[in-house]
Amino acid sequence: MQATHPSRRIPATLARGPRCASINPAIEQKLRAQQETGAPGLVSETWESTTLTNHTAPSLCFFAASIALAFCTIIAHSQPTATTAPQTLDRVIAVVNNHAILASDIDEEIRLSILDPSGQNSGAPTPQHALEQLISRALIQQQMRQEDLQAAEPTQSDIDARLKELRAELPACVHANCASEAGWKAFLAAHSLTQQRVEASLRNRLQILSFIELRFRQGINVSAQEIGTYYHDTLLPLYTKGEAKPTLDKVSPRIQEILLQQKVNVLFDDWLRNLRTQGEIEVLDPSLEEPASSPAQPQPDKTPGGGK
Repeated sequence: MQATHPSRRIPATLARGPRCASINPAIEQKLRAQQETGAPGLVSETWESTTLTNHTAPSLCFFAASIALAFCTIIAHSQPTATTAPQTLDRVIAVVNNHAILASDIDEEIRLSILDPSGQNSGAPTPQHALEQLISRALIQQQMRQEDLQAAEPTQSDIDARLKELRAELPACVHANCASEAGWKAFLAAHSLTQQRVEASLRNRLQILSFIELRFRQGINVSAQEIGTYYHDTLLPLYTKGEAKPTLDKVSPRIQEILLQQKVNVLFDDWLRNLRTQGEIEVLDPSLEEPASSPAQPQPDKTPGGGK
């Protein structure tokens, strides 16, 4: 048996013992050269006085191979695979006074537009129009919090009543037979909507309409002369000759409501346009920017019996 050399010479049994398949020939040659010259080898301090026999060399090779395999496994798991690509879950499209509008918000706005009576004849809104609606809504909601007006919070019964009207009277819902549960569920599935999301949208819409009424309707008056002018100049010409015409007394309350809403709309348009001018609005996607025009706003409800 050959003892180890004081200069850490590699034991002869290691040089002459069985070789493991994973030893690089260049390393093996270096080990042989170190043995011949007596140069310090690659054996650790704890192996200096240990004589390696033929049956321990394979164990050492197996141990080294195991470490190498584990190291390669770690490296393999740490390297991204060629087929893995980063996925964008969502992205910010615009920022309104530090409020982010996401691409998913625009997609949802387009889906919810099927429930907007004012857009039934014009089809689904474009992404640009949907973004404008979201910007206007964000500005209104921010102002609602700032002014702290106690707009009436819609009750569940208010939402249920409005939803019942939509299901029974909205043209798209009538075609899909939304009055029945089966038809309503099929309608929601066809437009990637849920009952909870529709109710949330109606709650938000009713609350905004309540705020607009509190904010702008107070102090607005409609004179009898204005009602008469609308009756003679706008309403009566809509009837053909020989067709029965309603009396002024019968339609006066409805005309007053129409004129009042027109005045509210004028005040609201000016107010919203001022909010857009003073606010910090940044559209991060240039393809969604629209030319400067009158601000988009929540449209009045035109379904029979609709409105607040």
